[in-house]
Amino acid sequence: MVVTQENVAVNGSRRLTPQEIADALRERIRVGDLRAGDRLPTQAELAEEFGVERGTVRQALRALQDDGLLSNVSKGSPPRIAEPAPARDEPQPTMVGLAPRLAEAFSASHVRIDAACLTAETLMLALSEPLRMIHEGRARPERIDVRILLPSRDISLAFPVPVDGRGDDDPVHQRWLAMRNAQGQVLRYNLHALRGTHDIDVNVTFRALPFTPPVKLYLLNGTEALIGYYMVTRREESTDSGTLEMYDTLGSQSLLFSFEMRRGQRDEAFIQQSQKWFDALWETITSDLTLS
Repeated sequence: MVVTQENVAVNGSRRLTPQEIADALRERIRVGDLRAGDRLPTQAELAEEFGVERGTVRQALRALQDDGLLSNVSKGSPPRIAEPAPARDEPQPTMVGLAPRLAEAFSASHVRIDAACLTAETLMLALSEPLRMIHEGRARPERIDVRILLPSRDISLAFPVPVDGRGDDDPVHQRWLAMRNAQGQVLRYNLHALRGTHDIDVNVTFRALPFTPPVKLYLLNGTEALIGYYMVTRREESTDSGTLEMYDTLGSQSLLFSFEMRRGQRDEAFIQQSQKWFDALWETITSDLTLS
């Protein structure tokens, strides 16, 4: 395997960090320059290529090892690229499965998240771990772009809806709208705060769907798609004015199915088509959304 020299320093004065070296090697694995079973160059060769000390290379390799991307890691010989992880035996509830996938996505220098969902609640909560990683210095993205599709306030939602039908003043719809707005505002505030605290270029944009999404979809860095079905159920909720009986979904408990580029053509096709579907909605029938 031949590894080409890259321009890794600015005017020869700046040394790359272990995270940046790990990101560069991770990208080579993603695009196929490094394939499962390939042996990495020696630490000395990598140190020469990237213009750093061997200790920096060792830290980068440990990060890749922790991510499960390297196998046969030992002091005697360079490690090999690990075989792709098999598909998870069972999908996990969204609240459980989304956070670690987001945390991994935030290891990239340019983080891209596209989401289509009923509210931003699960995404807002799942972002707490990546944000903690940034504040602790364990993740250092240079740019974060987040696009979120949420239902328009002006449509008649398929769910949640009152069990006894909609009236002129639908408390279930008002409850959903208040949640949609509050959660979206918190998510946007938390991400935008990174501009001042860590000098990260952050862009968060919302657009309004003219229909109720039957599924929740998350697209991460163009390399992974996570999808879960909204399961409608009848439930009650106590409020100051009484009990609301509604047909609603428990989105955080929806089972999340994962598709990754490195798993083969089937997953790759699903991710690409999902991205095209999202982009088409974003650019055509959706409209500007104001969280108020």
